[in-house]
Amino acid sequence: MKNHDKEFAGHAVYSPLTLSVYDALVLGVSNPLLWKCPTQKILDFYNQNISANHLDVGVGTGWYLDHCRFPDPAPRLALLDANGNSLDKAAGRVARYGPETYLTDVLQPVPGHIEPFDSIALTYLLHCLPGSLAQKCVVFDHLRPLLSDGGVMFGATILGANVACGGIARKLMAFYNARQVFSNTQDSLAGLEYELHTRFDDVQLRVVGCVALFRVRVPGPSR
Repeated sequence: MKNHDKEFAGHAVYSPLTLSVYDALVLGVSNPLLWKCPTQKILDFYNQNISANHLDVGVGTGWYLDHCRFPDPAPRLALLDANGNSLDKAAGRVARYGPETYLTDVLQPVPGHIEPFDSIALTYLLHCLPGSLAQKCVVFDHLRPLLSDGGVMFGATILGANVACGGIARKLMAFYNARQVFSNTQDSLAGLEYELHTRFDDVQLRVVGCVALFRVRVPGPSR
């Protein structure tokens, strides 16, 4: 399935050059030193929530999928992203799992039929999407049909409002927002909590530094 929608800045920034330094700069420097959320904490979050039937949305370089512990050595793994460079990079990195790939914009309903997943991750996706939290949290509505009964949706996003940030972190965030790489100046924990609770009954949220880690679970099959 391929949808060649025009990319917005939050996706288009992921060129082959950017992806070649992403792990070192974002995972190695920005996460622990600026956003105050060590990459290991996000990896631990993956290990706590990932299933053997998993969809990753906004795949970056595929680092978390490459390093996390799947509960089965041969999981069903799918990758969904609006940026072909990221999709190719991540797919190559986890080629041992034979991933399905979907080039599409999750701000739009996902076209076609895809068998549902037991876990879906959105890591560092929301803060890169354009618009307000209310506008970009439509992604949860678009992904809900792809989540199995009893499944979990989890992820991490960098908050821009009402969160403690150091001076350098705040300047970098402003720089990214000015160039529309980030669109998170109004993204708050309260706003995210509201959007999740309007859609899901089982919601867990915690903040580490500037980063919100969230998990929602949908009801299991009725007996």
